[in-house]
Amino acid sequence: MTEYPQIASPIRTQAILNRYHLSAKKSLGQNFLTDLGVLDNIVKAAEITKEDNVIEIGPGIGGLTEQLAKAANKVIAFEIDANLLPVLDETLAPYDNIKIINQDILKANLPKIIGEEFDSSKPLKVVANLPYYITTPIVMDLIAGETVFNAIVVMMQKEVAERLNANPSTKPYGSLSVIVQELNHVEISFVVPKTAFIPQPKVDSAIVKLTPRADNPVKPFDQKAFISFVRGCFMHQRKTLWNNLQGVFGKTPEIKAAIKEVLAAVDIDAGVRPESLTVAQFVSMANAFHTLKNLI
Repeated sequence: MTEYPQIASPIRTQAILNRYHLSAKKSLGQNFLTDLGVLDNIVKAAEITKEDNVIEIGPGIGGLTEQLAKAANKVIAFEIDANLLPVLDETLAPYDNIKIINQDILKANLPKIIGEEFDSSKPLKVVANLPYYITTPIVMDLIAGETVFNAIVVMMQKEVAERLNANPSTKPYGSLSVIVQELNHVEISFVVPKTAFIPQPKVDSAIVKLTPRADNPVKPFDQKAFISFVRGCFMHQRKTLWNNLQGVFGKTPEIKAAIKEVLAAVDIDAGVRPESLTVAQFVSMANAFHTLKNLI
């Protein structure tokens, strides 16, 4: 069998692009990573072993997929661009533990596919270089879905990574920070410079590792309702919590009285801004609105 340089090496990447007359599609957020050191560090950050099953999103020409296949038990990669299927057939031909699915990850029945393709006794992880334009919807879909992953290790814009990892009373802190951190420990593993890609994006990226939390003393009574409530609290970030809660529930005298009663019960000042509250305070507040006043 002919030995080729690794897929993500600059020389091999350019050869593949030339052979198939490929160019990155801006509409799909395509950028091809050509730094093998970065790929190696992604696999290390995810702590991939031969016991692990892996979901990848957007394999492109197979650079990360190749490294995952070498380290993992089995890899299923979702690729939305049908034009890349023959490329992946060629580049990943040496590996028998990869399955490519030509489907939008946001439309896929992930629990069904996982149940059919993977041994449920093995750890399940997501490792991916996410398309920038749909990073947030994908992350939300993964963390709020019915499948619990042992780890989610994904590349995204550095700015978005900082939002996921932000602390209260800092500029990046917002609804995304609260929702993600309520369910996961968040760690920025390392930053990836824009020079590591072809074509070069306008911003640097970061690798974020999410692992499920098992240490929350209090959980939301309902996850979907909690997500909606938190988003409502941050609807107008420059406004006070009091103003945003009226936007969520209404402004009638009865509603205002109920809001005051709930905030008093959880010891939260109505005049604070949402970005000053901790994740635990949001959980307590949402649960109180549900149990005390049945507003959520």
